[in-house]
Amino acid sequence: MLLAKEGLGELYDGLLYNFLYNNDINSIHILLNLYDIEINTTNIYPKYRCTKDIRKKIKRLLFPRRDRQLISNNVSMLVHEDIDRLELVFYLKGYYNGYNDTKWVNCLEDETLKQIDEEDLYEKNFLFHYDTSNKEIQKIIKELFLYIDYNEEETNALDNIISSYCNKVIKRKIYNLNSFIDKQLTISYSQKKPNIKEEDLLTHKQLKSIYKSLIKTIEKNMINTYKEAYWFGINDRVLSRYK
Repeated sequence: MLLAKEGLGELYDGLLYNFLYNNDINSIHILLNLYDIEINTTNIYPKYRCTKDIRKKIKRLLFPRRDRQLISNNVSMLVHEDIDRLELVFYLKGYYNGYNDTKWVNCLEDETLKQIDEEDLYEKNFLFHYDTSNKEIQKIIKELFLYIDYNEEETNALDNIISSYCNKVIKRKIYNLNSFIDKQLTISYSQKKPNIKEEDLLTHKQLKSIYKSLIKTIEKNMINTYKEAYWFGINDRVLSRYK
């Protein structure tokens, strides 16, 4: 049984890799179908927030360039499909690992039964997915997220996925950003005569700063995505015990 489980994990990782690096849509559909057989995937809702944050960060980083909005939009367009794939992968990994984390599932179930009648659980489609106002639930979430942060083996594995993916897929696009940017003309007036010129190309130093900012934004968003999905997986596993 252990070998079967490990073999299944390798299959899942292979499908995720193929989707991530080769943009193979069939791989992600196969994976979701396999997930549906093994676990309940009803409440899988990735948010895809990372590219929005990237636009904001790049725009601030390039102040006071007049074309910073244009550049931030170009960066977003260049990488948004790559980032969305990465975000989906992190969401699915987080959800799957949360769903199968018996320790935290049991912890949440114990607290749930203190607050909700068992009979009422049979009718629920959501538990504490979005409703985290209760202090005891907040405490569980805080402890869970700290547990994830200090799980060195897991966080190192997640960091390695981000680092490897950005190096292989994102970095080349950012360092070739000048080739993709539509030149923006600016008009300045000297002695009442208009002077029309193009904005300067991005320097290597600026491109390096953009890439470093991008990496930091991606890391923060992906870990948050993983944690949120982990929490959803735990909640869904509790509910699955009453279906």
